[in-house]
Amino acid sequence: RVKYSASGFSKCVLSTEMHIVLCLLAAFGLGSYAQYAPDEVTELPGMTFKPNYRQWSGYLQAGPGRFLHYWFATSQKDPATDPVVLWLNGGPGCSSLDGFLSENGPFHVNDDGTTLYENLYSWNKIANMLYLESPAGVGYSYSNQPYPIDDNQVAEDNYKALQSFFKKFPNFTQNEFFIFGESYGGIYAPTLSLHVATGEAKINFKGFAVGNGLSSFALNDQSLIYFGYYHGLFGEDLWRDLNINCCNKSNCNFYNSSSETCQTMVSMHSVNTINVQETTAPLQGALAKGYSLVFLCFILLPHIFFNQNLLLKLPGARTPTPSLGGVPPCINSTAQTNWLNRGDVRKALHIPDVLPLWDICSDAVGEKYKTLYSTVKDVYQKLLSLGLRSLVYNGDTDMACNFLGDQWFVEDLGIKPTTRYQTWLYEDQVAGFYQQFANITFLTVKGAGHMVPQWAPGPALQMFRSFITNTSY
Repeated sequence: RVKYSASGFSKCVLSTEMHIVLCLLAAFGLGSYAQYAPDEVTELPGMTFKPNYRQWSGYLQAGPGRFLHYWFATSQKDPATDPVVLWLNGGPGCSSLDGFLSENGPFHVNDDGTTLYENLYSWNKIANMLYLESPAGVGYSYSNQPYPIDDNQVAEDNYKALQSFFKKFPNFTQNEFFIFGESYGGIYAPTLSLHVATGEAKINFKGFAVGNGLSSFALNDQSLIYFGYYHGLFGEDLWRDLNINCCNKSNCNFYNSSSETCQTMVSMHSVNTINVQETTAPLQGALAKGYSLVFLCFILLPHIFFNQNLLLKLPGARTPTPSLGGVPPCINSTAQTNWLNRGDVRKALHIPDVLPLWDICSDAVGEKYKTLYSTVKDVYQKLLSLGLRSLVYNGDTDMACNFLGDQWFVEDLGIKPTTRYQTWLYEDQVAGFYQQFANITFLTVKGAGHMVPQWAPGPALQMFRSFITNTSY
């Protein structure tokens, strides 16, 4: 017989040789499904409820002198057989603990920055969730020496970190494995997926998903103007001027036009102070403190807004502030920042005392990061040709990485649609729309912003379940 102790390890009562065999299987298989004791988190300050899952926090080696902080929470359903899902936030230079503590993790931080509450829509309801702070220098991840950071280096480091993870937790190597990325994770997720799919590490890789991702700079920037116009964010006068100066016949170029007048018109589209990550929501974070949205457009339209001379021509424009303290302009991360920087929390998470305070994003990483992929079209085509499943999903009120650009991206992959564009439901209400193209699906989430699990937690969990179980949306 096998009796399970509170620690999750088994105690055996033996009577026959068969019982001995079964007992050993239980003790070294299911009973010890996760066994890296030094990293286990046994208690957390502010947690007033008893979790029905186990969790670990520590470091995975990603290269010489580079260590990425991870946080792993087992499934609340069946850890031994449920999939392992890696979650990556974007930036580049932002922490995946934002995904844990404000999006799809098992608990979130109350506004007091002290206490925690259960997330009823946590993705670890049905999956083992791994959150990785990447690259080194983000959050509590660190490097002992400076090193060049670019898209390929991050993919290589994340792949090595995954190998380190499965060495620590070998019993999960047979579980199905998925990669999810958000925002600039639109670059992280597919480039890492290609390493996993073609590398030598034995990982049971099944697919990847990208939420509100940056998949193509050109398509994202081009579609942004249409998104703004059809959402009523600017009027007919500007729309007419854009068409006159940026279009010839039926072809418009809002992305990298050589016309300085067109560039100015595109720039004027973005000077209204709105929450670009959720156009129907109030401002938070830096923008709420008075920063102009012009600064944010360094992220949204980089090829235009890195032109300082053009910026200064805009009505009411001023030289942008070089740093916003690492916090994205539309995010309020005060509570989780305060909680993660408590000494007792750092100790519980096994964070070395010598490391600096945690911040949601790293200016140092963001400033020296080198983008190598203006589009990941080729990467997607290689992955899909291997038979992997993929999901591209977007909250439809997000302006930063808008749904239209990602829809164009999926349609441009050259794969014929296998379903019509249709609604999907959550609790008998329309939750969005989706269309399948063989083994990739494009899906929208109605009323959700840039971070879908935060703005639409129930629909997001249903979407997540449908994808990892390969069932109908």
